[in-house]
Amino acid sequence: MSGPVARAGGRAHTAPGPRRGHRGTPWWRGTAAVALAFLLPSLVALTLLRLLPGATALWGSLHHTSLLSGESFVGLGNYLNLFSNADFRNAVGVTLLFTLVVNPLQIAVSIALAVLYTRRRMAGAKVWRALVILPIATPPAVSAVVWSVIFRPEGGLANALLAVVGLPPQGYLTSPDQALASIIVLLSWIGVGYWMLFLIAGINDIPTDLYEAAELDGASPARTFLSVTLPLLRRPLSFVLVAATVSNLLVFAPVQILTGGGPEGSTNLLMYDIYSRAYALGDMGRAQAEVVVLVVITLVIVAVQFRMLRSED
Repeated sequence: MSGPVARAGGRAHTAPGPRRGHRGTPWWRGTAAVALAFLLPSLVALTLLRLLPGATALWGSLHHTSLLSGESFVGLGNYLNLFSNADFRNAVGVTLLFTLVVNPLQIAVSIALAVLYTRRRMAGAKVWRALVILPIATPPAVSAVVWSVIFRPEGGLANALLAVVGLPPQGYLTSPDQALASIIVLLSWIGVGYWMLFLIAGINDIPTDLYEAAELDGASPARTFLSVTLPLLRRPLSFVLVAATVSNLLVFAPVQILTGGGPEGSTNLLMYDIYSRAYALGDMGRAQAEVVVLVVITLVIVAVQFRMLRSED
């Protein structure tokens, strides 16, 4: 018998049809294909907005562009020139100091407020929580302008409060010793409420039975926090720490608006130095090399944080 079905020995043999997945479904309707279809827009956006610009910056960091000679390949020359530049080394030092201070400060205050507004009874907790979250709705540029008025050396709110308690006025943004601390206060005012939201969600996911058991055992609030809250808050805390680190390493607008990297380079963070090198000096090759250095620093810090927060399964 000819045709797609041939009988031999009483058994039917069918011609091979289209490839099918589990339970007879075509491969293009399988779980993996559906998942890929949902992920495809994100993958395209990741490639176009992250990977491609990163590859472009890496390639551009190996070249030097001049109005006279055009673009020329210099290899690692841009990196060698950067590390021999005193302004760049100062920017790296300021950025690392800034990161070592602002990240622990924001995370510690966010955890304290999250515990206060969830585990401890406090009068008007919802109102206070709303006030802490309110700066999130304010654009960073607007927040910078508001704090520039607060930190104004003459007639500013901060010095007015110091005068009430009999303390002398301070320079804040105009002082090389206080400008970076003033930027940290501003960014913490903006960021603490945002990171607090994630930690509150993590605390609310912890079973209340564990807190009741700790209370029956006579555990103090500090012991309950260290033995119950903190271990079970590890995953959201890891996310908050990494996200806060990346966000703070990319700070630009407050520095540009308030200090312009000064005074005396005390607030010249890497992002602002990249902007100055690219658009004020027109040195795109070294600016792109600095972008690569900033990405490497970010990856190293994040890897260390993941290592420190890694828990045994």
